[in-house]
Amino acid sequence: MVKAAKQTEVTIPPMNIQSMEIVLVGDSPLVVHAWSDKAKKMMLDKQMKKAMPKKEAKNPEQDFIDSLYWYSPKPKNATLDDVAKADFGFPAIAFKAAAVDACSHVDGMTKVEARGAFHIDTDLVKIEGRPTPREDMVRLAMGVADIRYRAEFRKWRVRLPIRYNANLLSQEQIINLYEHAGFGVGVGEHRPQRDGSCGRFHVCRQGE
Repeated sequence: MVKAAKQTEVTIPPMNIQSMEIVLVGDSPLVVHAWSDKAKKMMLDKQMKKAMPKKEAKNPEQDFIDSLYWYSPKPKNATLDDVAKADFGFPAIAFKAAAVDACSHVDGMTKVEARGAFHIDTDLVKIEGRPTPREDMVRLAMGVADIRYRAEFRKWRVRLPIRYNANLLSQEQIINLYEHAGFGVGVGEHRPQRDGSCGRFHVCRQGE
């Protein structure tokens, strides 16, 4: 004789999902470096063992244009005139990663806990500011010197639409994480996390 399994009632405690917006104000230039379509194609061709064409001459103007994350639709053959009229963004995941890494600088929160406790509800956040060209000397993997042309935003701010589990993380804790992230981690190229000083920020104060 088979006895029926005893049914038990399972209660799932609800998550307390809340929304907030944080405005971050740049304290040092934000240097951006998006992957250009040409660079992605070259990488794919190399992985597919295709014959590689001769390396083209540097084009600083095109490198500057291609380094931008276009928030506006990017024209097929974008020019400096298009840049002057367009809006640009930056990957939201970079700002989340900065806050998660900032857990190393605060007590009471681990990176694992923070990673699952909040999300930024967009892929690309709009940058309030205008880009200008930037030239940097860099060292490649083999020690060879090279010149890189990228865009930078000298004055900038972004708005982060955040959804968070208030059972795990408070607004005050999120703001505190971003304060530490802006000073000690940063975003973009040459950020403090990579021994640079660019991409630093702070949480906007009232009236700022």
